[in-house]
Amino acid sequence: MSAGDVRYGTATARWIIAATVLGSGVAFLDGTVVNVALPAIGHDLHTSMRGLQWTVDAYLITLSALLLLGGSLGDRYGRRRTFIGGLAAFTAASVLCAVAPSAGLLIAARAVQGVGGALLVPGSLAIIAATFHPDDRGKAIGTWSGLAGVASAIGPFVGGWLIDAVSWRLVFLLNVPIAAVAAAITRRHVPETKAPIEGPLDSPGAAAATVALAALAFAAIERDAIALVVGIVASAVFVARESTTSHPMLPLGVFRSSQFTGANATTLAVYAALGGALFLVVLRLQVSLGYSPLAAGASLVPFTGLMLVLSPAAGQVGQRIGARLPMTVGPMITAAGMLLFARIAVGSHYVTTVLPAVVVFGVGMACTVAPLTAAVLGSVTDDLVGVASGVNNAVARLAGLLAVAVLPALAGIGTSGSIGSSIDAGYATALRIAAGLCVAGGAVAFALVRETAAASTPSHPAPSVACNDPALLTAGSSARRR
Repeated sequence: MSAGDVRYGTATARWIIAATVLGSGVAFLDGTVVNVALPAIGHDLHTSMRGLQWTVDAYLITLSALLLLGGSLGDRYGRRRTFIGGLAAFTAASVLCAVAPSAGLLIAARAVQGVGGALLVPGSLAIIAATFHPDDRGKAIGTWSGLAGVASAIGPFVGGWLIDAVSWRLVFLLNVPIAAVAAAITRRHVPETKAPIEGPLDSPGAAAATVALAALAFAAIERDAIALVVGIVASAVFVARESTTSHPMLPLGVFRSSQFTGANATTLAVYAALGGALFLVVLRLQVSLGYSPLAAGASLVPFTGLMLVLSPAAGQVGQRIGARLPMTVGPMITAAGMLLFARIAVGSHYVTTVLPAVVVFGVGMACTVAPLTAAVLGSVTDDLVGVASGVNNAVARLAGLLAVAVLPALAGIGTSGSIGSSIDAGYATALRIAAGLCVAGGAVAFALVRETAAASTPSHPAPSVACNDPALLTAGSSARRR
């Protein structure tokens, strides 16, 4: 069966979905369980809040900077080949994370994980978009989304249990058998596909973006003026490169659309709040309230459940009334959840304090995510949908990177002392700042997003899935063809 002709429900379709779910699943699983493992990592490797920030951000730097390049590599050299390469890099880096004897080596291995993730994240859905028959792509994407949501939901349970029972190191080793099965299925059952692309890869653009992100993160975490200057200069070089090269990694022309710019500004604000909140809340629960890793992970499961249940309905509502209202109201509800999270203190009870925050937070994000995706897709022409979704995915990851790097400093959370004293110092302030970010995101959406969105709204069960790249190309372009 050739690429583009695979029908949903056939044996080949099931194998392709299994391979892409398992492959992308290691990245999603890693994203949900690493936060749960942070206190254990800090205790075992004797690292401060600064070390934990770098443990998260090292991965996000390379992932954010290389996502668009990773998608281009797959289109150019073969999506199956690139996907398998991403699996190999991610698995090797996971093993290095598991055996890292120091925080420095763990951080370096996490950066390599980000490189592998940049090949996996766009590659998984690019394979589905390229191999399935146009009439069946929506079903395939929906199945992938649901199963990926399940991976996100079980991650905290599995990770917390492994940390409690054995060690945080098993969290990383868990990736090895999953990736091995994914690679074996991909080699045997997934057809190779490429896209006719002319011109060279934008390697200089990718290098400039990586240097800019790394330097700015270093400046925020370490409060280093020289790194700040390097980051600003590298950012200027990146913009200059993308505006002059004939084959840019990021075509700057897409930002001429006020809706595209507004939707991505909302993404930046809301996902910064999301990334910062999840980083700090999990630490708060374990360090200040004495939750075990399993209990901390389980405490946030209602959030994922609400995303799974409510996102399809939010997508349908957004399709009927347009993205503007959900993208305005959703971040406001999310902000209320952040303010409830800010109330978590020593002695707080789960049912009366933590659970209400998780529920309100989940409802707000469920209202926001799918309409936001549709607004991005509806703001560009068909030939730029892939670029638009890739940019939105990168912005979401960049938001998490900046939040983890900057939010503690803004809130007065120390990065060099013990984790306990650091998190107590400015936790509530940090969550209030996150709430302010959500309000700003809603205000931007109200001002810049149109009443209606041209693209049909795909439903996404979890924010980790929400901005994922090439699948949205299929959903958006097929909706416009109908």
